[in-house]
Amino acid sequence: MTDRAGTPAEPDPPAPGDGETGEPGAEDAAAGAPEESAAGGPGKPRRHWLRWTALGVSVVVLGAAGAGWWFYRKLDGNITTDTTAADELRRYEKERPPANSSAARNVLLIGSDTRSGEGNERYGRDRGTQRSDTVILLHLAAGKRSATAVSLPRDLMVTVPSCREPDGSRTREQFAQFNLAFEVGGTACTIRTVEKLTGARVDHHMVIDFQGFKKMVDAVNGVEVCLKEPVDDADAHLKLPAGRQTLHGEQALGFVRARKSLGNGSDTERMDRQQQFLGALVNKVQSNGVLLNPSKLYPVLDAATKSITTDAGLDSLRDLYDLARSMRAIPTERVQFLTVPRRPYTYNANRDELVQPAASQLFRQLREDEPVVVKPGEKDEDHESGGTEAPASPAPTPTFTGRSAAEGVCS
Repeated sequence: MTDRAGTPAEPDPPAPGDGETGEPGAEDAAAGAPEESAAGGPGKPRRHWLRWTALGVSVVVLGAAGAGWWFYRKLDGNITTDTTAADELRRYEKERPPANSSAARNVLLIGSDTRSGEGNERYGRDRGTQRSDTVILLHLAAGKRSATAVSLPRDLMVTVPSCREPDGSRTREQFAQFNLAFEVGGTACTIRTVEKLTGARVDHHMVIDFQGFKKMVDAVNGVEVCLKEPVDDADAHLKLPAGRQTLHGEQALGFVRARKSLGNGSDTERMDRQQQFLGALVNKVQSNGVLLNPSKLYPVLDAATKSITTDAGLDSLRDLYDLARSMRAIPTERVQFLTVPRRPYTYNANRDELVQPAASQLFRQLREDEPVVVKPGEKDEDHESGGTEAPASPAPTPTFTGRSAAEGVCS
């Protein structure tokens, strides 16, 4: 302040006890005088209150960070990495299709029918071998435009290359049904067979067994399906009434595995049910906020990480979450399911063969990351296997028979 314009006022001398350094009463004031509360009246010392608040916040933050790190390490440690497949694939790198130049990715999903491992013995005797009960090539388009899941029939006749067996010996190249590749040479042999068939490079893979599938379904609290008629299948451990209902672990596994008691007993109808179920599962995960709710997300991640074997490119929690997040960004109507165009094999009606040129058109679109259009179609009653064909089309974008995750379970 000034006492008049341009002339500074002399400062008032400090009063005794004001606390100036060296003045009498300063230490007394600092040690004994109560401070005012935030409201202006007497209360607990603000300094002490701030210290305790800061300490409490620090404990909570550190505790949360510690718990988060513990959960992360636990989930990350659940994942099994398949190094054997990577070693084998490196031996044949020169003959494999080139890596994708765009951000598109191809992930091979393999459902193993192995009877080894805890809980799997109830589905049959462990004979020391396993086959690929279900194989799906999942194409994730660049820019998260779409996801296309192509089922490859286990009975499809294909060229299986020479592969390394578990005992170190090698098989000869042979023309055989598709699921033989997984039996004789495991994941690497299956990947090489798919790449020879489609000309598309497999960037990543996941293998899941019976128990893993059940845990995933239970983690999302079941998946809704619709049955036109009741089911009683002892082989699949499945007994269900007709109508709309929610299936949990054991029932869900029976539903996607059942063959003899549903429809015409063909593998074709079983693949249709698998696609229907996976579409409903995708819809469930995207619609109930699983990926945005930690309390719902943790059980799903725990079940997933315990249940799968992956390549090194997907063997961390971060990699798996990024994959799930990219799926979440895709609208359900652009998450599509179809079976590769095929028909009964000419020399054995119990096997399948590709329908050309439809199959080649589909494989080309996947390789070049072009949109794949699917629509519901009628079954070809002339085909004993119940298959459907995607006829050749003069249009720039051919249409294939399939379904999307947005379709209702009773559609």
